Amino acid sequence: MSKIRVMIIDDSLFFRTFLSQKLSKEHSVEVVGSFGDPVEAAGRIAIIRPDVIALDMEMPRMRGNEFLRTVMPKHPKVKTIVISALSGNVFDAMHAGAIDFVGKPGSRPGFDENQFVREIIQKIKIAATAHVVMPSSAPARPAAPAARVNVSGASSKSIIAIGASTGGTEAILDILKRFPANTPGVVIVQHMPPVFTKMYAERVDKICDMTVREAQNGDRVTQGNVLIAPGGDMQMHLRQDAAGYYVYLTPGAKVSGHCPSVDVLFNSVAKTAGRNAVGVILTGMGSDGASGLAAMRKMGAHTIGQDEASCVVYGMPMVAFNIGGVVEQLPLNSISDAVLRRFSR
Repeated sequence: MSKIRVMIIDDSLFFRTFLSQKLSKEHSVEVVGSFGDPVEAAGRIAIIRPDVIALDMEMPRMRGNEFLRTVMPKHPKVKTIVISALSGNVFDAMHAGAIDFVGKPGSRPGFDENQFVREIIQKIKIAATAHVVMPSSAPARPAAPAARVNVSGASSKSIIAIGASTGGTEAILDILKRFPANTPGVVIVQHMPPVFTKMYAERVDKICDMTVREAQNGDRVTQGNVLIAPGGDMQMHLRQDAAGYYVYLTPGAKVSGHCPSVDVLFNSVAKTAGRNAVGVILTGMGSDGASGLAAMRKMGAHTIGQDEASCVVYGMPMVAFNIGGVVEQLPLNSISDAVLRRFSR
């Protein structure tokens, strides 16, 4: 099997050297270029022919987002992962076509060098096989609320659960921005590092009609509100008391390779909400969420999987479909209406 050809673009010589040395020890990866100047790097892509570019966000002459918007459309087969300090700019990069991001050393608490390198290598491998979804030129908000599906059939027990990984930040936004303010409560697990989940929730909240925030232990799941599981070492469960649904966050080991895990959330939704729930599994590598979605379907929930053509990585939805967990398999731009239709009666 041929090695994955990686180009590094970062204005820090120290970081370029560090990353080149670490990647050179990985048998499946070959560093084919290292540049401190993104303008120079842009002129060398066609010659060097990398499979994946590891791109810094804050650089002189051309910032990472500008590089993604102006340079990368000329090289549609080349995938990009962003390596960035703690900043909401990474979500602009996702919108501009980057496959995924990794927080730079010092951008998150408890930094572990070996874990950082393993994460980069894993995301390089995922990016090499991913499908680049070109950014949409459509406006951030739906043009006319009147065109949305009516949700008058929803009850206080209605709930929507969504799980995603690689490519999920844009996929989740595509769905949520189409939901009206009176949509039933939504709970989400998106695989993401600590701190970034809060920034992501704040970003999505500014775009959507629903209220979106990072979940805290005991938060109520109510109509018009979206709760996103915090990245880190907490698993998020759905529970119910006399007042209705709420989320329970507890320290826990990884499940299906992740913490928070989509499987943990979906299994708790299956047990707690049963047929009152709609489950959605979106783009992502691996199988997290597949068995949980199957459990939801078994308990009477309506389940939806994103189709292969619209996925950045057709992993989690594929496994869920193959084990019988998916009732409907749909392109991303059809999922929001399919969810809302479940509450239109």
